[in-house]
Amino acid sequence: MADTEDAPGEPQGRHVIYCGVCTLPPEYCEYGGTVKKCQDWLEKAHPALYSQIWSPVPTLVSEALEAATASLSIEAQKRAAKDAQKKAAQAEKAEQKQADKIANSVITIKRVERNKRKYVTAVSGLEAFGLDLKKVAKEFGKKFATGSSVTKVPSGGEEIVVQGDVSDEIEEFLLEKYKDIPEDNIELVDDKKKKSTSAG
Repeated sequence: MADTEDAPGEPQGRHVIYCGVCTLPPEYCEYGGTVKKCQDWLEKAHPALYSQIWSPVPTLVSEALEAATASLSIEAQKRAAKDAQKKAAQAEKAEQKQADKIANSVITIKRVERNKRKYVTAVSGLEAFGLDLKKVAKEFGKKFATGSSVTKVPSGGEEIVVQGDVSDEIEEFLLEKYKDIPEDNIELVDDKKKKSTSAG
């Protein structure tokens, strides 16, 4: 019988922590565009790792960087500092733009009459909140026990079409499941097809 202990030469699995904001490993958060939010999350969730990555105390990497920049001319050092400032400002501007986009985005839940008493509910605008439409459509199908799919809209975007009149339930479900969607950003629309008038 073989020993149950692992041989020292065998590779072992490694536990990797992923950021709760950008889903990258924390070492790569600076490339994700949401640096400040990532730092806040990491500081709350894993303080030891936060101090290791973002600490102001000089580390080997920062010492190596200082040694490399020490050999640069004063002009080059100024340019490097200016570039770093510019990059930080751009990241902050991108974060602000994303926050404004989310604040101005509207989720439209539209009840569309298909045949006399048959309805479908179309939900558009979810992609602005970073939601995967296919996953949300699958959740709608499970929650409301009905057909649900992602379809392309002539204007160029995509929307989720759910069979049946479940517009109020969808609004409640979205507010309950996705806490980052403000209630004011959800709009209910009742879209009826024009009926042909028949002389009677």
